[in-house]
Amino acid sequence: MKNYLFLFLFMATISMSGQSFFQQQDKQLHFTAGAIAGGLGYKWSYDKHKNKKKAFIAGVCSSFAVGLVKELYDSRTGGTVEIGDVAATTLGGLAIGFTIPLFKKKK
Repeated sequence: MKNYLFLFLFMATISMSGQSFFQQQDKQLHFTAGAIAGGLGYKWSYDKHKNKKKAFIAGVCSSFAVGLVKELYDSRTGGTVEIGDVAATTLGGLAIGFTIPLFKKKK
């Protein structure tokens, strides 16, 4: 947990091309796509297993996979491949993975 917090703070404060990481519109779009993919992965896994830990892992993995597939697509079509884009997409999945349990009703 501490490592995730440190990674998030690090990524949010590093400077890339004179802009902070999340001020770049491209990274914001990747973060949003990761949050959507992470939410869908979380819901699918939770509905199937009823286990929050598995659902969290599935959500993060699905957001990572979406980011990786997008960058593979970029590499095949002549686009710019950036590891930061994969990181932003994965961070979106992490953010939603930590947020969803906050709104779940306790039984």
